[in-house]
Amino acid sequence: MTNKRAALYVRVSTDHQSVENQTRDLRHVAERRGWEVVETYSDAGISGSKGRNQRPGLDALLKHANRGKFDIVLCWAIDRLGRSLIDLLGTIQHLEACKVDLYLDQQSIDTTTPMGKLVFQVTGAFAEFERSMIKQRVRAGLRRAVAQGKVLGRPKLAANVETAIRAALAEPDCPGTRVLAKQFGVSRPTIQRIAAEPA
Repeated sequence: MTNKRAALYVRVSTDHQSVENQTRDLRHVAERRGWEVVETYSDAGISGSKGRNQRPGLDALLKHANRGKFDIVLCWAIDRLGRSLIDLLGTIQHLEACKVDLYLDQQSIDTTTPMGKLVFQVTGAFAEFERSMIKQRVRAGLRRAVAQGKVLGRPKLAANVETAIRAALAEPDCPGTRVLAKQFGVSRPTIQRIAAEPA
C-alpha cells in the first residue's frame, strides 16, 4: 500500500467509556497498511445522533479534510461516524468530495479498494434517494394542508400594528429596530421590511 497520511476518528457515547481501545486498534491497522497517523480526532461522551455542530472532533476532522491535511480517515465502526442516516451520508460524501478515503474497521470497508469505492457510490445514491423522499413527503404534506383549508406561511401582521410601527419609524427620535421589535412583539426583520417598504 502507498504511504498515506491517516487521521483517526474515535467516539464514545458516555463519559464512562474510553476511546483508547478504538485508538489502539486503528493505530495497528494504520501500521499494518503503512499509513502514517498524523492526527486523532475524538468526541468523548457525545452521542452519535448529535449533528456535526455538536461534535467538535468530527467538525475539526471535516474542516481539516477540506484543507487536505490527510488522505484517509480511519474509524472503528460506521456508527462511530453517526447514527442519523442523513448525517452519516453527508459525512461520507464530504470526505469523498475532499478526495479523502475512508476505512471502517468493523464493516471492512476500505475506499482505497475498488469495492470500497463502489460503497461510496452506493451511499451517494442512497443519500440522493433519501433527500428526494423527504422532498416528496414535505410537498405531499403541504398539498394536504392546503386541501384541508389551512393557510401556509407566517400569519399576516395586523394592520393596526403595522400602522403603529410605521408611525414609530417616522418619529425623528425613533429608538431603532431592536427596541421597536421588542416593543411591538415582532422580529427585527419585520421592522426592517416595513421600514424598507413605501408607506
